[in-house]
Amino acid sequence: MRQSFVNRLLTLALMGLFTSVALAGDAKPDAGADELASLLESYESYQADFLQIVVNGEGNKVQETSGSLKAKRPGLFYWETSAPLSQFIVSNGDTVEVYDPDLEQVTIHNLDDRVQSTPALLLSGEVGNLEETYRVSGRRIGEHTQEFTLEPRSPDSLFTSLQLTFFKGELQEMRMRDSLSQLSILSFDHIRLNEPVEASAFTLDYPEGVDIIRDGA
Repeated sequence: MRQSFVNRLLTLALMGLFTSVALAGDAKPDAGADELASLLESYESYQADFLQIVVNGEGNKVQETSGSLKAKRPGLFYWETSAPLSQFIVSNGDTVEVYDPDLEQVTIHNLDDRVQSTPALLLSGEVGNLEETYRVSGRRIGEHTQEFTLEPRSPDSLFTSLQLTFFKGELQEMRMRDSLSQLSILSFDHIRLNEPVEASAFTLDYPEGVDIIRDGA
């Protein structure tokens, strides 16, 4: 089974943690959004291993994948899914490259206005941005855990809610539910927050001869 569409959305949402783009809107300031944005602004880089589980509307697990990611402001992102569902996703802030080794194919997308209307720029980390596109609520669980729920204001959104869980300021888990009630759970481990990451870590090497498909081509 190939990597699910929900998995792609979660990847794009994570990219938004380290992308700075202003969003238009007339929503009133939201205390939960301000708290979340302030928390995310402290992230200069984020590295972690992940385990992702996708559950359908009946509560049955339909997919499990694992891998690692690196992200660095502004807009640098590297995502690697381990075999047997190998996939690599890299962004330099202007484009996103998706390499599928099994398909021997690389797809290059532009981070343009069309992409900005998706979860690609969900969490820009700018104070005052989030509430313009999402209703944000937050709560504390015990002394060290914070949980935020984001619901898109637009009825055309490809997902219905995204839940972020932080422990002592570190992003530990993301849960995203789509319009078909499919739930994708992304758990992080071996987290390295704000450690130095070389720019060379955000490049994608693939063999000669792979098919390269450019967005809009």
